[in-house]
Amino acid sequence: MKFYTFKMKTTGKEELAIGCACNEDRLYPLSQFDMHFADMTDLISRITPAELQILKIASQKEDGLRFVPKADTIACSPIISPRQDVICLGINYMAHAEESARYKKEAFGGDRPYPIYFAKRVNEAVGDGGIVPAYENLVDSLDYEVELAVVIGKDAKNVAKEDAYDYVFGYTILNDMSARNLQTRHKQWYFGKSLDGFTPIGPCITTIDEFQNPPELAIKSYVNGELRQNSNTSLLIFDVAHVISELSQGMTLKAGTIIATGTPAGVGMGFEPPNFLKPGDTVTCEIEKIGTLTCTIQ
Repeated sequence: MKFYTFKMKTTGKEELAIGCACNEDRLYPLSQFDMHFADMTDLISRITPAELQILKIASQKEDGLRFVPKADTIACSPIISPRQDVICLGINYMAHAEESARYKKEAFGGDRPYPIYFAKRVNEAVGDGGIVPAYENLVDSLDYEVELAVVIGKDAKNVAKEDAYDYVFGYTILNDMSARNLQTRHKQWYFGKSLDGFTPIGPCITTIDEFQNPPELAIKSYVNGELRQNSNTSLLIFDVAHVISELSQGMTLKAGTIIATGTPAGVGMGFEPPNFLKPGDTVTCEIEKIGTLTCTIQ
């Protein structure tokens, strides 16, 4: 089942919906099921198993429900304003670790005994079809990173690895836009990853029941239609269960927390010479069973 946040083109009103499994162009607003939530994080925090089952059954129907054509909507990030910084993993695919070391002119030892975690500030996430600012006076090396993002479904504390997937609400796509010059200059990644508009998320959240554990999904990115990244989430160095278990030993992962699991090889800095984004470029991120997330640099 897929959950969406959208705005009507006519009114600008923000609403929550599920997707129609039989017709991907239709959205079923939740208001017709007498389910009213402030936003997606509120839904994740408060929705009951019985309500999820009602929506699951409804999502399989093609007739008899009020629907909104996607063409009449403005797509939003499913979680527009995360209540906490997004937790990100750096260098969590081995091939990306190699290209990162090459870009920074460092020796690559191949040893990754512990995950690399960092935070990403998100004042407002960019939805599918949205705009990412180029910041031409500030950024000279704008890069893209397609990532599988985990959405935590209930507060997680001291979670055993074997129980980790019980705490996952679902998955979405996150494009971890990065200013490489700022990221390198500051010797940490927070500023270079956190400029306004640097976090496209979407197009939806697909619920955990649609996946095997751990998820083994094709993950790709395209720039102006050219395939750049092409991998599979089975190649994560540290998988979803490891990350949830480890982080929850020392912090509470609140319902609605977003964890971006890292990007595979093929980002702009990995080319020789580097191939960074410029205004007018279109980046499309694609993950199996979730969909595509497209943004334009402006």
